[in-house]
Amino acid sequence: MTRYLVDDASNRFATLTFERDVAAPLAALWEAWTAPAARAIWAAPSPLVTVEFLESDTKVDGREVSLCKVAGQPDIRCECGWLELQAERRSVNYELISSEGVTQSAALVTAEFSGTGERSRLVVTVQLSSLAEDMEAGYRDGFGAGLDNLTGVAERTMVLQRVIQAPRSIVWGAWMNAETLPQWWGPNGFSCRTTRIDLRTGGEWVFDMIGPDGTVFPNHHLYNEVRPEDRIGYTLMAGENGPKHADAWASLEEQDGATKVTLGMTFNTGAEFQEAKGFGAEELGQQTLGKLDRFVTSG
Repeated sequence: MTRYLVDDASNRFATLTFERDVAAPLAALWEAWTAPAARAIWAAPSPLVTVEFLESDTKVDGREVSLCKVAGQPDIRCECGWLELQAERRSVNYELISSEGVTQSAALVTAEFSGTGERSRLVVTVQLSSLAEDMEAGYRDGFGAGLDNLTGVAERTMVLQRVIQAPRSIVWGAWMNAETLPQWWGPNGFSCRTTRIDLRTGGEWVFDMIGPDGTVFPNHHLYNEVRPEDRIGYTLMAGENGPKHADAWASLEEQDGATKVTLGMTFNTGAEFQEAKGFGAEELGQQTLGKLDRFVTSG
């Protein structure tokens, strides 16, 4: 049962505005804001907080439920419901904060996106109603810290997109199939040699990518989310149980019989992101999506 403990109406309502200029393309900022795998990276406002995601579905009428955990304190439950999503332009969601069954606050969150080239801008307006206590100061600090984290994530996120002229079910079938995935994965001239492959939530793909000159690049993908014909979340490792390269995700969106594929990667550090850009990771990734395109449309 919800309890309302605030008597002073002057403390109940607040409108908070947060602005961030981001050294990243608009597509990277949008993915960092909306992709569940990216949101899991920046959600915790400080190292003392652990965020556990119980549910995450970024689409209109979808919702996200998480628990913020701090040692020695009751868990804080956050429910976010998506009301509007205009890609790279605007999002609107509600947010309910509760603890031990008591609703602490309700808010309407509107995010506006703009940008050109390698720069983008985010303006977030929070219309806050405090129910159990004055939440303004905590919201200002916590939300602000989260957006600082978001900025860092966006600035080390690489986003690749391609529209493939094939139904989403066909594209998904080529991707999440242990026989076909190794046939097209990797840049032009590369091949895959699989050790183990299990394309399920909690599964893995241990494989070597072999370059045109015979150079072997060990890889290990750990799948933490597989939502059929919707999205995949996974961790990129350098060889079996090797050092982590990036958190990655792929989403498939149906567009008039075609499929928009978005592949995102958030690197561990800005330096690793710049190194990847330096050796042409974006072009190599686009070659991989091109091979997928040819694989599903050539037959």
